[in-house]
Amino acid sequence: MRFFRREPSVERPDPAARAERFWQGWYDLLPEVSSALGDREPLRVENQLCDLVAGLHPELQFALDRGQRAVYALVVSGQEDPRLRRYTDAWRAAAPAEDAIWEYHDSVPPVPDPTLVTVNLGTHRIPLADVRVVARVDGDVVDVAVYHPEMASLDEAGRTSMTYLPLDAALGERLAAERLRRVETAETEPAGAIGLIELRTLVQALGKPENVGGGD
Repeated sequence: MRFFRREPSVERPDPAARAERFWQGWYDLLPEVSSALGDREPLRVENQLCDLVAGLHPELQFALDRGQRAVYALVVSGQEDPRLRRYTDAWRAAAPAEDAIWEYHDSVPPVPDPTLVTVNLGTHRIPLADVRVVARVDGDVVDVAVYHPEMASLDEAGRTSMTYLPLDAALGERLAAERLRRVETAETEPAGAIGLIELRTLVQALGKPENVGGGD
């Protein structure tokens, strides 16, 4: 006679249940978060927020930032990893309605005007207004090379940051992931380069019906 043993069941993670637990924890922690932000000491609640986000998924990242429509913004991002999208989707679906104090984002949003941003990298203060980008459109994606006059004075890590950071600032994390294909660092200013606002306009137009080719 052959005996069969039932394998122990493996609990599958439930993004909706995790999102519900996150928001309950957020409501409980919110007075401390508000107090820390009011005192300009966000690090005071960093560990609690790390634990809260890890409960949603340990690979997610978060940020507390200034809002665009509200005073503050809470960003929980999977950095466009498709494995994590169901967790951020569930988190966003369960989020409370935005109000005058808080807005919520499931990816890093674009900066309203990236040309007003100055980045601090070590001893370097780098205005994004001086970033120039050459963009080559191929269907609904774009290959880009990013240049800044300070690029040559940066180390390798700094050059990498100054290649990708301006793109995320101009496009936001999600649009950059969807539309940018090849990203390179330019050592010298390329011919035909454009600024970050022009790049945003170009990329946002991709995929719109009026840009789909076709003759009459």
